[in-house]
Amino acid sequence: MRPFSARVTQPTPAERMLSILTTAHSMTVVSDGLDPVDVHRLDGTGAMGHIHLHEPSATGPDRPAAPVPVRVEFTDVAPAPVRDRLRGRVTMTGLLTAPYDAQATGSICMEFGQAALDDDGGRTFVPLSALLTAVPDPVAPHEADMLTHLMDSHAELVPLLLRLVRPGPDKNMLRALPLALDRYGVTLRLEYARTRRDVRLPFATPVTEMNQAAPRIHALLAAARRASHPNRLSA
Repeated sequence: MRPFSARVTQPTPAERMLSILTTAHSMTVVSDGLDPVDVHRLDGTGAMGHIHLHEPSATGPDRPAAPVPVRVEFTDVAPAPVRDRLRGRVTMTGLLTAPYDAQATGSICMEFGQAALDDDGGRTFVPLSALLTAVPDPVAPHEADMLTHLMDSHAELVPLLLRLVRPGPDKNMLRALPLALDRYGVTLRLEYARTRRDVRLPFATPVTEMNQAAPRIHALLAAARRASHPNRLSA
C-alpha cells in the first residue's frame, strides 16, 4: 500500500507486471516436461485475454484429478535500439486442467501458483490479489508507438530532456535514448563506453487518461527549456 501523502513517481511491481502482460505480443509456455512452445497470438488481447487466472483451490470438485504443471514466460523489450534491450521478464507458474494445446483458440484456465518480475531491480514476487487489483496503465498500449515516434520524428528533444537529469550526464556519455514511458514519467538510458545509467523524469502527477500523456510530456519539455544545466547540451 502506498503512503497517501507520498508522491508516486514509478509503477509498483504489480502495475509493471500488468503492463507487460497487457502489451505482450507473445509468450513461451513450458508444460508437462515438453519442449517450450512460443505463442504469437496475443496481439490485441494481451496475456490477460489469453489466460484466465484463478486462485489456488484445495481438493474439491473444481480441482482437476491430474493437474498439469505449467510455466509461462513473457519478455519486455525496449522499443528503442538501446544497449541491453531486455527491460524485464515475467514468469508465472501454475496448474492446467489438461496438457497445454498450442492449437487451442480459447482462453486457458490456469490455477495460479506464483508470478515473478525480473528487472534491473532484481526479482519481485507479485501475489495474484495485487495483480488483479492493479490499475491498468493507460499509456502502456501506446508506449512503443510514442517512443518510436519520439526517436524518428523528434530526436532533438532527447538532449533537451537531459537538462532535467540530476546529477547531470558525464562528459564521456556516448548517447542518450528513451528507454520507457509510463503513466508516472519518462525513463532515459544514458550509455557510456563500458556502462549505462537509467534516469527517471517523473511527471508532476500520474496520467489517468491517455489524452493527458502529451501535456505531461510537454510540461517536462517546458521545464527542461527553463533549466540551467551545468553540462547543457544543445537542443
